[in-house]
Amino acid sequence: MDTGWIRGVIPPIVTPVDAEECVEEQGLRRVVEHVIAGGVHGILSMGSNGEFYGLDHEQQERAVRITLDQVGGRVPVYMGIGAIATKECVKLARMGNNLGVQAITILPPMFLTPNEDELYRHFRTIADATPLPVLLYNNPDRVGNNITVRLMERLADIPNIVGVKDSSGDMTLTAEYIRRTREKGFKVMAGRDVMILGSLAYGAVGCVASTANIVPALVVDIYNKFMSGDLSAACEAQFKLAPLRMAFNLASFPVVTKEAMNLIGLEVGSSILPNTAATEENRKKLRAILTEMGAI
Repeated sequence: MDTGWIRGVIPPIVTPVDAEECVEEQGLRRVVEHVIAGGVHGILSMGSNGEFYGLDHEQQERAVRITLDQVGGRVPVYMGIGAIATKECVKLARMGNNLGVQAITILPPMFLTPNEDELYRHFRTIADATPLPVLLYNNPDRVGNNITVRLMERLADIPNIVGVKDSSGDMTLTAEYIRRTREKGFKVMAGRDVMILGSLAYGAVGCVASTANIVPALVVDIYNKFMSGDLSAACEAQFKLAPLRMAFNLASFPVVTKEAMNLIGLEVGSSILPNTAATEENRKKLRAILTEMGAI
């Protein structure tokens, strides 16, 4: 399976919604154009910043369909899957294949605490249900369980499980994913925006970065400068990005992404309930950071 195109900066794009919390088409199309103009190498629809958890299957399908249409083949489109039950994940994987996405990402079941064998069976069953390349999504802070290095080694032997986005924030774990799978052609991508450069230095092939919704060109600059061998410039770009990512605690996750996009004029609307908005005081702090970065 050719996976050379799985690389670079992939924003998990937000999903603008209307007053009924249904996908707002024109807003979504604007988001796609904004990130592509910033030079991204792919787009993830229905990631955590896409608020998949607040959209039923019909709305998820609509969001992916609109994204694919607007992208028009310019970059690969990945579809995120975050359901709990294996059979629902299988249904979503088949949906993604039918819609024409280039790959899927799978989050471990949240709320539950499956053991390694149960997680292996879960991921294997989904992978077996689709011919698409599958990337795993390790985010233990959100889902409550961690994909261990030992389990990752087992999963990397499944032909169409081709990589992982690691949002653990544990550089040792990221590095071990890379070291222990490096002979298998397995793709490791950074999932913490403050650790993009460090992950690339260890051998990651790119990142899935929420800040690339807001300042895609800056995130792309980290990757491009590193790939060109200009480590000093890559480091400066990483440092410039850091205050924005550190500001994500100014509201409930993932509210700040939409707040920042609204502040820079993209008009992506509100978050899906129960999330609401940042306080006015914290919005001012966010505006100051964006202004200092030159995003406003």
